[in-house]
Amino acid sequence: MDIKQLEIFTKIVELKSFSKAAEAVYLTQPTVSGHIQSLEEELGQRLLDRLGREVVPTKAGKVLYEYAKKMVALRDEAGQALDQLMGRMKGEIVIGGSTIPGEYLLPAIIGGFREKYPEITVVLKIGDTADIVNRVLTGECEVGIVGSRVEDSRLEYSEFVKDELIIIAASNYPLARKDGITASALASIPFVMRERGSGSRMTIEKRLSEIGIDPSEINIVAEMGSTEAVKQAVKAGLGVSIVSSIAVAEDLRHNSLKVIPFKGKRFLRSFYVSTHNGRTMSPIGQAFLDFLKKD
Repeated sequence: MDIKQLEIFTKIVELKSFSKAAEAVYLTQPTVSGHIQSLEEELGQRLLDRLGREVVPTKAGKVLYEYAKKMVALRDEAGQALDQLMGRMKGEIVIGGSTIPGEYLLPAIIGGFREKYPEITVVLKIGDTADIVNRVLTGECEVGIVGSRVEDSRLEYSEFVKDELIIIAASNYPLARKDGITASALASIPFVMRERGSGSRMTIEKRLSEIGIDPSEINIVAEMGSTEAVKQAVKAGLGVSIVSSIAVAEDLRHNSLKVIPFKGKRFLRSFYVSTHNGRTMSPIGQAFLDFLKKD
């Protein structure tokens, strides 16, 4: 089996498309198809099926994919180790971030990392915590930054940074001029929330329950599909919201949003660095972890 053929095969499985895989490996689609045909002829088994617009692995393809991933990763790791031996660090690392760290923390960190290692390409995948943890487990992401710990014996976590959930309002919103708000008053004012099922929504509801507020009694006037949408709705005067202090740091500096102090227990949480404890960290992955610790 040719390692290039295996790399192409893994890309097709992951992207579910011959054309997208061809773009990813900088080859034409006919060339990619030719490599897969040769691989199937060598193994004597069909590896991929077309189901509508998607390409999916056959049973044999699923088995090969697990081994092909390891072989391609080992090739890349060997190249990185040799580059490191010669005083160079180059290659690619795929990292994952749940919404808040992925959108508000990691871009700047990646910028600093690239300044130190300009020949390394960083691919950032953003999703909810469950999605990012799953990508770490499957090996798609070498490192994940997430907002909660998903219990799994294969995962290791280390605390990365602390965050505070704060109450925000538009600068001209009546409550923005108050010196604080109590838990009892919080339950009656108009609220803008993330959509049901989002990690942020669940975290907020958990914190509200901890201070004696039934989340079902909150006066929710709008639900939004992203933190950015929540911020814009609050700026438009729809109501107040509870959001990550990290997500609104820039807005607070520009006074487009105001913090309403909460007269009670602070809502604190942590973000974590997640890695797979059964996989050997690549030299680039280790360099990124070391950079996170020093940042």
